[in-house]
Amino acid sequence: MSKLKIGVIISSTRPTRFGEVPAKWIVEKANERPEIEAELVDLRDFDLPFFDEMASNLWMPSSNPQAVAWQKKVGQYDGFIFVVAEYNRAITGALKNALDQAYNEWNRKPFGAVGYGTVGGARAIENLRTIGVELQMVSTRSAVHIAGADFMAVHPGFGGTKTLTEIEGSIGNSTKDMLDQLVWWGQATKAAREEAAAQTAQAAE
Repeated sequence: MSKLKIGVIISSTRPTRFGEVPAKWIVEKANERPEIEAELVDLRDFDLPFFDEMASNLWMPSSNPQAVAWQKKVGQYDGFIFVVAEYNRAITGALKNALDQAYNEWNRKPFGAVGYGTVGGARAIENLRTIGVELQMVSTRSAVHIAGADFMAVHPGFGGTKTLTEIEGSIGNSTKDMLDQLVWWGQATKAAREEAAAQTAQAAE
């Protein structure tokens, strides 16, 4: 089987966001795996409007060109890693809007998460998992939580000077677990999607 193409999505679009730091780190960790080809996906690059279509693209094609471009981008991937900031115990509005702007392209694909903040984005990741269920996605059991003293140590806004590599003693095992699970589910769902597509094509002949 060919490598799994994994999109690493930065969930915050704020000018002062921290998310680029863990996003670049997890791209490097993912690309150390022979089964994965990972790349950054920055919501800033897509200028998505607030969802204003007549319906989800589950029911009818979207009309907004930015939404269509986003759907094409999402459709390229076999799975995702969301880099999750926590806003008021939930995911960011930017990420929720991006999730709502597609449906079919998320289906039957796995995702993992890297959360950061005082509680490691734990509540936001649980929020993301419930949304993923509705989008017919598969969440990994394990996630990476950059929390508490580790978060303070790596965030320059709190005087942190360490790199994420320097705290891998705390987050390394969960990172490996998350990537292991992402590969397993990624290979299983990719094979199933390919089989379903072949059956559909055969039926149409």
